[in-house]
Amino acid sequence: MIETYAYARAGLLGNPSDGYYGKTIALIVRNFRARVLLYPSARLEIKPSKADMPIFESLRDLYETTRWRGYYGGIRIIQALIVRFLRYCEDKGIPLENRNFTIEYESTIPLRLGMGGSSAIITAALRALCQYFQVEIPLPIQAKLILETETEELGVPAGPQDRVIQVYEGLVYMDFDRELMKSRGYGRYERLDPSLLPNLYLAYRTSLSEGTEVFHNNVRQRWLAGDPEVVEAMRTWAGYAEQGRRALLERDRETLKRLIDANFDLRARIYELSKGNLEMVAAARSVGATANFAGSGGAIVGTYEDEAMYTRLVEVMKPLQVAVVKPEVVPRRLASGGGAA
Repeated sequence: MIETYAYARAGLLGNPSDGYYGKTIALIVRNFRARVLLYPSARLEIKPSKADMPIFESLRDLYETTRWRGYYGGIRIIQALIVRFLRYCEDKGIPLENRNFTIEYESTIPLRLGMGGSSAIITAALRALCQYFQVEIPLPIQAKLILETETEELGVPAGPQDRVIQVYEGLVYMDFDRELMKSRGYGRYERLDPSLLPNLYLAYRTSLSEGTEVFHNNVRQRWLAGDPEVVEAMRTWAGYAEQGRRALLERDRETLKRLIDANFDLRARIYELSKGNLEMVAAARSVGATANFAGSGGAIVGTYEDEAMYTRLVEVMKPLQVAVVKPEVVPRRLASGGGAA
């Protein structure tokens, strides 16, 4: 039996410019994970998890469950991945042994909060398929395949950041240079040492979620039309990531804190944000913490000074039905290093 994992993620700086040839910094959040099991079987089967079961206790249960997890589980995304994986192997002339299997999954990643829940399932499933068929795929190509599974197979609009950080893990600076993305399908990705990070928290809604699709509006259409405000915002976000990389390497905590707040403030000017998201950010900043969206709404990430501030942060979030955790970026008892790819 093959068992693989992939983890939630948080965008620290530059988001949402990743979908617009920008630059970002993101980190893995090992507090939450998707788990995939794959084992030989007579027929090829994708087993449903609880999220795929159309069984409810009542009308209210159906309503609240759908609001929280959306309309789809993981079967369709795993099926789409298998199709994409097969196409990749055929294109590369990689023969696959005719061996059926059963694949099943589960996930603890909070749903519809922009923490990479769907892409984590795909990432874990791709790792399992590669192990089962003994196929080696370079990391940037893995991230590209995961993105294509959602964008090309399922028609879901998505940017590359989530898939890159979930494949590389740790802390990664990403440059989605337009020429590189168009010529080879992936950008320039640099691993950074997670020990460079200051004290970080992640806060996320535990009440009913809006879903990230509610967050996205007409920004892409405005960008495609060359709207100067949106085009300049994407350049600015990319610049925040570039400056953030330098601030991390130089251990310039004050600049990093300023950039995190500025990243969200610009987002609030460009996008129409919900009252709940604005309340989370305001609550975090009321105790002196910085705050930025971890993804597309419903979760925020930021810095705090000390344990006293963290305790106050937890307290002010409780009335909002928001949980707070300290992101686990690397496995416990494991040192990390740097490098580029």
